[in-house]
Amino acid sequence: MKKFVNDIDALLRESLRGFGAAHGDLVRVNHDPAFVTRAAAPVKGKVALISGGGSGHEPLHAGFVGRGMLDAACPGQVFTSPTPDQMLAAAQAVDGGAGVLFIVKNYSGDVMNFEMAADMHTGSHDTVLTNDDVAVEDSLYTTGRRGVAGTVVVEKIVGAAAEAGAGLAACKALGDRVNKATRSMGVALTSCTVPAAGKPTFQIADDEMEMGVGIHGEPGRRRVKLERADAIAETMLAAIVGDLAPKAGAPALLFVNGFGGTPLMELYLVYDAARRFCDGKGLKISRSLVGNYTTSLEMAGCSVTLTQLDDELARHWDAPVHTAGLRWGM
Repeated sequence: MKKFVNDIDALLRESLRGFGAAHGDLVRVNHDPAFVTRAAAPVKGKVALISGGGSGHEPLHAGFVGRGMLDAACPGQVFTSPTPDQMLAAAQAVDGGAGVLFIVKNYSGDVMNFEMAADMHTGSHDTVLTNDDVAVEDSLYTTGRRGVAGTVVVEKIVGAAAEAGAGLAACKALGDRVNKATRSMGVALTSCTVPAAGKPTFQIADDEMEMGVGIHGEPGRRRVKLERADAIAETMLAAIVGDLAPKAGAPALLFVNGFGGTPLMELYLVYDAARRFCDGKGLKISRSLVGNYTTSLEMAGCSVTLTQLDDELARHWDAPVHTAGLRWGM
């Protein structure tokens, strides 16, 4: 294993310290317990959005703390859920009096711990659960579908609504609507190595790929031989479109997300393949995003996300955002 590490036990703390120093104009980092907030938190009278999960998926979630997205993020150890005390402390730090909305990926540890934190939080609050992965119905870490890269879309759109003054109930309903309109699927060409483990999460031959892989390296639908990019994109989009059943001609967001070890050149090639598939199905791609946003350490691979848009969702997607990991319009 070759990684930039001083001490495995200090990895998260030192990474967060560097993140806070690099983006001190945007965020504040608290270490005991660990959470990240906006530099100007709390924002009085605004619904506060909080998300979190295991580290190793950067920039998800701390990289999306800032104006137009999250108010706080709770990072756990690598691929490990944050604890309820982190989530409760973050909620108390950013609650500006208009309520707190927790955005939670559907993993058993995340769901359980966020539920415990929500029960302890005395202010008004609600939860949006993301479960956009169409690859499998149940996984090693979930009951039901996994929450993956589509979580970024939920955080961006609901973040814009909250920034514009939407109330807690409206933000909750919007988050559920975006999640319902979003589907994702991923493919891995290599494994990743959790630093504490020191060895790859799974073994895969040079001529194989894991179709439908999870963002922690969980198994997908099947292990198959490596194919041309067009065929890979077609397999993922066929599953996504078959499940989402988007209306032909309706606008959609096409999001190609890297898992950390795939060059942008290849991600844009996958986007080209995915876009051609969508065009062939009569889908109108009106918004796009390509890059590493929900990673899996250094895994080579990517996921494709499709979100069916309407005028309201497109407006919130286009709204200004200023975070370490996503920014436009400012």
